[in-house]
Amino acid sequence: MMPLPTVCRRLAALGLGLLLAAGPALVRAADLTVSAAASLSQAFKEMAPAFEAQHPGTRLQFNFAASDALLAQIARGAPVDVFASADTESMDKAEAQQLLVAGTRRLFAGNTLVLIEPADSPQPLHALADLGRADVKRIALGRPEGVPAGRYAKGALEAARLWPLVQAKAVYAINVRQALDYVARGEAEAGFVYATDAAVQKDKVRVALTVPTATPISYPVAVVAGSANADAARRFIDFVASPAGQAVLARHGFQKP
Repeated sequence: MMPLPTVCRRLAALGLGLLLAAGPALVRAADLTVSAAASLSQAFKEMAPAFEAQHPGTRLQFNFAASDALLAQIARGAPVDVFASADTESMDKAEAQQLLVAGTRRLFAGNTLVLIEPADSPQPLHALADLGRADVKRIALGRPEGVPAGRYAKGALEAARLWPLVQAKAVYAINVRQALDYVARGEAEAGFVYATDAAVQKDKVRVALTVPTATPISYPVAVVAGSANADAARRFIDFVASPAGQAVLARHGFQKP
């Protein structure tokens, strides 16, 4: 009869061998990295439990930032499975650089640009031209070169021939949520964010007006080329586009794509 310690060691070795053999598959199934525009933070986090419940063994890991910053990370080889941007321009660049899996790109949400001010502002803004008032000293917006919301704002202001005026008062943010925070903390008298962002801190900011944009604000999503979790990435995109995912987005103020 084999000694008990020897049996235990052999069983342990067998178990370890099976675990190592299954290890790569387990790792691939466990983590799905989603790089998404900062404005999607609350909505995507709310989706996570339902998606994970439908796909046992898959865990979502989110990386939220400005779309251009996320694109740069992916281009440098960051291990990302899904890319969701706040504008089609960023996704077009990703496609041009062959960073996406062909045929996986789709639009899943829309948004609107708004001008916000602190909720306790004593002199409300009524029009874009009011940004020229002497009491409006700082205007928060994403840097147009790297933040989609900033690009939309610049385009709208150029159309209204107000960009030079705003540029002189601009406080640039690294993403749309930072622009929101500047206004919420009273560090800027006005700011440009998405309607969904303004709703996140509706007790601290109020929407002065909706700002028309030359092109609709659309959110595309796609599987990143080289993903070790391409099948799971496709399933997440399907979930975002499903009635359940769309209901979450609608609760957070996003529009239909």
